[in-house]
Amino acid sequence: MSSTPPLHDVHGKRFQYYDLLMAGFVTVLLCANLIGPAKVCLLELPFVLPVLGASIIFGAGNIFFPISYIFGDILTEVYGYARARRVIWVGFLAMIFATTMAHTVINLPPSPTEPFNTVLQPALETVFGNTWRVVVASIIAFWVGDFVNAYVLARMKVMMSGRHLWMRTIGSTIIGQGIDSFLFYPVAFYGIWDNSVLLAVLVFNWGFKVGVEILMTPVTYATVAFLKDREQLDFYDTKTDFTPFSIDDR
Repeated sequence: MSSTPPLHDVHGKRFQYYDLLMAGFVTVLLCANLIGPAKVCLLELPFVLPVLGASIIFGAGNIFFPISYIFGDILTEVYGYARARRVIWVGFLAMIFATTMAHTVINLPPSPTEPFNTVLQPALETVFGNTWRVVVASIIAFWVGDFVNAYVLARMKVMMSGRHLWMRTIGSTIIGQGIDSFLFYPVAFYGIWDNSVLLAVLVFNWGFKVGVEILMTPVTYATVAFLKDREQLDFYDTKTDFTPFSIDDR
């Protein structure tokens, strides 16, 4: 069993920022999965190949989704795996609720007496009517990827005695985001996209997400230092039960 204390310190004072980080994590997760997938972007990169030019195609949500992993890194580093696990489960349930709500709203019969419904209904179907494969892929990939990310970071922290935070955040993201991408794209698009396109998009988005983690490393360092100072906490998962099938914060 984990020796993690409940959501307060040894003096009975509740943590000041844990709930805010949870809210931020869930907000980014929902927005990236509900708003982002609705738009596919084409970005021209003439500076890569000045003569031939170059372009990349990506879902807009991929710009913001990596931020959820940064939240996960910070939560695990400061508060420990068990508390990060609770946040992952909250995000997982929020995604299921949002998906259920979107499906219900889309499939409720629109009133024929409201002229605006003729415009609204197709728009809702386009923006929120993801296929079942995309929905299932998003939920599974998030759940597995985030738990792997938290587990790897927590284990590395103990092995490295808390040194080299950058190595832990980037290393855990490489593995967690890699598993996320290798689950999401085949489940969502295998047989729909050409295999070469599928692999190219998978690798690019994996690399892009890791790149965001690297670029945000100074922000991660500053946030972790601030939270450890304010919360008076720097948790090491030396006795933690790493099962993902729990919401116990101990």
